[in-house]
Amino acid sequence: MNIEIRKYNPSKDYEKLLELIHSEGEDWKEYLNSKYKLSLESSITYVAYIGTNLCGYSRSILDIGFYIWIIDLLVHKNFRGNSIGQKLMERTQIDFPDLDVYVLSDVDNYYKKIGYKKEGTIFKINS
Repeated sequence: MNIEIRKYNPSKDYEKLLELIHSEGEDWKEYLNSKYKLSLESSITYVAYIGTNLCGYSRSILDIGFYIWIIDLLVHKNFRGNSIGQKLMERTQIDFPDLDVYVLSDVDNYYKKIGYKKEGTIFKINS
């Protein structure tokens, strides 16, 4: 299986990325808006393709030269188990070799399974 990981191109990838997000159902519906489109463009975003199928993506932010934070990571249900998520994260490390890369997670077991070390936790400040 040939997996191509490359930087996100809004004119080529946005509609396919919306289809991927839509396929995840209610948990990802908040991402289906124009504000998220701007976020994709201003973030470090990579897409994964197998042939013409956009099968995954990651979106990260740069913390002014200190760290990279992977904010979103999604692989289509039909393509999970092929190391696509891991390859997306590795691409981030390749492009930013001098920075530590962290991932915000709501699926800790996935990251433990691929050998990542848990460091701290995250809390939401109530408004």
